[in-house]
Amino acid sequence: MTVQPLFEARDLWVSAAGTTILKGFSLSVAAGELHVIMGPNGSGKSSFANAIMGSTEYRIESGQVLFKGIDIGGLPVDERAKEGIFLAFQYPEEIPGVSVIQFLRQALQARRGGDVSAIEVRFDLLEWLERLGLDPSFASRYLNEGFSGGEKKRNEIIQMAMMEPELAILDETDSGLDIDALKTVANGIETVREANPDMGVVLITHYQRILALLAPTMVHIAMDGRIVGSGGMELVEDLEREGYQKWRVLK
Repeated sequence: MTVQPLFEARDLWVSAAGTTILKGFSLSVAAGELHVIMGPNGSGKSSFANAIMGSTEYRIESGQVLFKGIDIGGLPVDERAKEGIFLAFQYPEEIPGVSVIQFLRQALQARRGGDVSAIEVRFDLLEWLERLGLDPSFASRYLNEGFSGGEKKRNEIIQMAMMEPELAILDETDSGLDIDALKTVANGIETVREANPDMGVVLITHYQRILALLAPTMVHIAMDGRIVGSGGMELVEDLEREGYQKWRVLK
């Protein structure tokens, strides 16, 4: 019996500002899997993430985006989030005047379609702040305003934990982190996966070091707007030795 993928991008062609960026990008993720996408700058990794989330800056020219077997290519961002897709941004936006806890309560209410107790949100948030090594006062700070790079990335993991998505796309969540912050974020990802074992994860990264702390189901190499190679950790070891030159020749 064939198991239906949680998520599929089928031969996806996407443009932005009149320029074609994704050129036949295909990826399939089953429930509970962790897929890693690596590639040089300009290979289409972040464009893929934003197109899947429904950013209006990106136009799907052809191909399909399937989530739980349904084509979601025409859904706006908020509907995709309600359906259970989460995107951790490479560069999280600052939102002055809105505290972390206020943001999370509003996001949870939108996700669940009803009122969410402020006490429930505070209890869960304080638990995750402790797990990720953040002071309880973090809950009252304005979202991402004055946050260090590590605080912004840990805040994205907290959002993922509390939103309980079915598919999480993490766009360079490890960028700009020192080794201690990297370990904290990686441990946070694994803790969330343990709490939500059916969640599929797509991790976009430039760096091999976070992969030593995780256990990817599969690693993919993106080049010139499409996936040019897939495999296990041997691909990461190959990149460590040879870089992307081999893949530039094969694309």
